[in-house]
Amino acid sequence: MSPTPPRLLGPVQVRTLAEELGIRPTKTLGQNFVHDGNTVRRIVSAAEVDSDDVVLEVGPGLGSLTLALLGVVGEVIAVEIDPVLAGALPTTVAEYAPDHADRLTVVEADALTIAAHDLPAAPTAVVANLPYNVAVPVLLHLLATFPSIRTVLVMVQLEVAERLAAGPGGRIYGVPSVKARFFGTVKRAGTVGAGVFWPEPKVESGLVRVDRLEMPWDTDDATRRPVYAVIDAAFAQRRKTLRAALAGWAGSATEAERRLRAADIDPSLRGERLEVADFVRLAGSS
Repeated sequence: MSPTPPRLLGPVQVRTLAEELGIRPTKTLGQNFVHDGNTVRRIVSAAEVDSDDVVLEVGPGLGSLTLALLGVVGEVIAVEIDPVLAGALPTTVAEYAPDHADRLTVVEADALTIAAHDLPAAPTAVVANLPYNVAVPVLLHLLATFPSIRTVLVMVQLEVAERLAAGPGGRIYGVPSVKARFFGTVKRAGTVGAGVFWPEPKVESGLVRVDRLEMPWDTDDATRRPVYAVIDAAFAQRRKTLRAALAGWAGSATEAERRLRAADIDPSLRGERLEVADFVRLAGSS
């Protein structure tokens, strides 16, 4: 007999679960619970994950997206910082997706500090409605910590989605845009209105997809940290030319200019004109 597909949570189920658990969504933890089945199906579809994937979900909350994932992927590792929500998720899954409950592992932890030894398996994908107050740091931490992750599909505040997906030369192209591109391609994957959440946020949300590629540079910590240092310095004073903005990083404006020219970069440019490959080359210049 084929397994019964998971039942998804609607507005009534979300509010009932929250009431039973004594949960009042907090801004501190960036909690806004999705209660629309079409939205979570759309997220899972956009992620293009399947039964071969071990999906890392950060901030599963009451389980709306978790249930949709369990019907499609081989395993879901749900990382939840709230102990009440972490404790309740297996019970919710047992009720709404009993034929898929063995695919779920809940890890009570802070996604900003999790390491490989905290998880039962190496994740191949991240699919999550990220807490909006820490979305970018969490995304970058996961990409840096788990090289096994090949695909990311996350929902974040729309403004953050636009910044992450922005290309060189644009007004909103900045530190998040470049750092995410250190690992692969980044693109927008749609917009989500406030009406699918409880409580409704005051902003729209956006979907962002990251596909990790075999980059022409190593993406380990030894390479990443120097590159990130250059990126931070270049955008700390956006209006300054790279020669001036990187003076502190290089030790002097003269040394900054020398290193820029060694990396074949015009010292009169500003940081927003550079591709991630330029920053990698600059970090390795001497």
